[in-house]
Amino acid sequence: MKVSDILRVKGSTLFTVQPEQPLAEAARTMADHDIGSLVVMDHGDVVGMLTFREVIQATVRNSGVFGSLVVRTVMDDHPLTCTPDTEIDEVRRMMLSRHARYMPVMTQRTLMGVISFYDVAKAVVDGQDFENRMLKAYIRDWPVEEGAEKERPALL
Repeated sequence: MKVSDILRVKGSTLFTVQPEQPLAEAARTMADHDIGSLVVMDHGDVVGMLTFREVIQATVRNSGVFGSLVVRTVMDDHPLTCTPDTEIDEVRRMMLSRHARYMPVMTQRTLMGVISFYDVAKAVVDGQDFENRMLKAYIRDWPVEEGAEKERPALL
C-alpha cells in the first residue's frame, strides 16, 4: 500500500498558514477545522509544519499566552516529507523514528496533501480487515476433494 492510496480515500482538502501569521490565528484555524496541523507555505513553497505540539510548547514557554508569537518562530522548519509513491511501511518507520504525527506529501516541490499517523494506522487496519475477510471467505469456500468423506463425530 502506498501514500497515494491514503490520499485517494482521504481527499484533497489542505489547510496552510504563512510564516509571519500570528500564532493565535493559526491556532484558531486549527481549532475551527478540528485539525492537528497546518503546512507552512511561503511564496508557494513548503517551509515548515505547525502542529498542535509546537503550539502548546510555545504557549507554555510564553507563560500560557500567544502574545505576539508568529508561526515562523515555533514551526518545525525541517518536517519529514514523503511522496505519493512512498510505501506505508516506510512512512510508519519514518514517523515513529521522529515522533511525527503529520507528514506533508510532496511531488517534487508541489504539496499533494498531508497524512497523519491516524491515517496510516487506519489504512493498515483496513488492509488487515480486508485480508482477514478474504482469508475467511477462502476457508469457507474450501473445495472438498472428490472421494473424501467428511468425518463427523460419533454420537454417543
